[in-house]
Amino acid sequence: MTDTNQTEQIQEQNKLIAERRNKLQQLRDGCSANGHPNDFRREDLSSALKDKHGDKDKDTLAAEGIRVSVAGRVMRRGGPFVGIQDAEGDIQFYMAKPLQKESEAWQLLDIGDIVGGTGTLQKSGKGELYVAIEELADFRILTKSLRPLPDKFHGLADQELKYRQRYVDLIINEDTRRTFMVRSKIIETMRYYLSQRGFIEAETPMLQTIPGGASAKPFETHHNALGIDMFLRIAPELYLKRLVVGGFDKVFEINRNFRNEGLSTRHNPEFTMIEFYQAYATYHDLMDLTEDMLRTIAHTVLGTTTLQYGESEYDLSQPFQRMTMVEAVLKYNPEFDAQVFADPENHMEQLQAYAKQVGVKQSEAQKAWGAGKYITEIFEETAEHELDEPTFITEYPWEVSPLARRNDANPFVTDRFEFFVGGRELANGFSELNDAEDQAARFRKQVEEKDAGDDEAMHFDEDYVRALEFGLPPTAGQGIGIDRLVMLFTNTHTIKDVILFPHMKPEAE
Repeated sequence: MTDTNQTEQIQEQNKLIAERRNKLQQLRDGCSANGHPNDFRREDLSSALKDKHGDKDKDTLAAEGIRVSVAGRVMRRGGPFVGIQDAEGDIQFYMAKPLQKESEAWQLLDIGDIVGGTGTLQKSGKGELYVAIEELADFRILTKSLRPLPDKFHGLADQELKYRQRYVDLIINEDTRRTFMVRSKIIETMRYYLSQRGFIEAETPMLQTIPGGASAKPFETHHNALGIDMFLRIAPELYLKRLVVGGFDKVFEINRNFRNEGLSTRHNPEFTMIEFYQAYATYHDLMDLTEDMLRTIAHTVLGTTTLQYGESEYDLSQPFQRMTMVEAVLKYNPEFDAQVFADPENHMEQLQAYAKQVGVKQSEAQKAWGAGKYITEIFEETAEHELDEPTFITEYPWEVSPLARRNDANPFVTDRFEFFVGGRELANGFSELNDAEDQAARFRKQVEEKDAGDDEAMHFDEDYVRALEFGLPPTAGQGIGIDRLVMLFTNTHTIKDVILFPHMKPEAE
């Protein structure tokens, strides 16, 4: 857009705003509510009226003389009809010409205004319900919209503007409204699913003195009253497991987490997860639970267990794939020597060469990497994006799983899984490490990595180790990324489209 065109658009918009402000002043002059009355009571919603009366023929409905009160935002007008949008759909008002000429509200009406009206429910020749206004006092402007809405056929053409002005996007874009209605239903169904199975919902601190529960760079802040630096939580894990120590055998939290990372189509620094923990269970139990829960959510929210995502279709009614991390690496790198991965700690040079070969980023932090870290980096570089079908990847190396229980048969790996769909990780779970001494040693290893330059490595949490010393029963835990799950269920390909107010750079002047 040229500067000239942009200037002309701004001038035209300012002109329209000035005209609407003038109309608002006329409304103020004509009432005692300063142009914003608050005594109208909506009694009916469009969807309920359509469900109850939509099948009635025109004459039957007219004979019944049903009086209704509806309210909403004006989205269209033509002749004697004004179409409004409420929280659940749309409906029309009708006002005959003689009454229109007397109605100040009708004369001052603009697209975007919020109106309320009471009248008789009727049906047009096209079979559409409308509310017939018969008295001047029965139709009112409740809120004057001072800014014109974008063209309803084109919406917000500027994608960035959609995120900055989500309120406008929600007004004019039905797909956006549907996405966030689906999001709400997913969370509601997930909460119900766990509650019905005996899980207790808890709330844990968002301000923490030690950031823990995940490997990520935290946001830092300062507590003035206590005089200490604190961190926004990166995960609630260590607090939820403290609750299991305390006797809450099944516990979950739907939480906001904060990680000081980059922005991308899959990452937002502030995001929503659900984490849940179950005593006397293993990571196998949670893989089974995850399959059943996702099928239940899909059936409840979408009415089907078949999901369309881009060009892929996923049938959640079928068993999900399961393979180990090493199996995945060898599947997508058939040229690699399997013997290297069968005995990785004695083949460090080959692992380092493979990592370099496939493009793993080289850094100073590599000095502290062991075989498990190299295998994980190779997996993430070469295999992760290939996992299109719903897949559990299991047996993560202990080195990259500081909170997971070692596998009894192979202590090099842990009883851990991550769940992938469409090449994206949606969930992470494991049998919890409840050996206090092993946990302390792993924290020390994380501290070494942090000292070597890894700013995502964990801190040493002495109080959590103390909690384990009181005894954590055999437990399995899991976290699921709500934002990415909503992306899957709504066929959405950028995380900003499923977060109501995603983080943006400050708006330019």
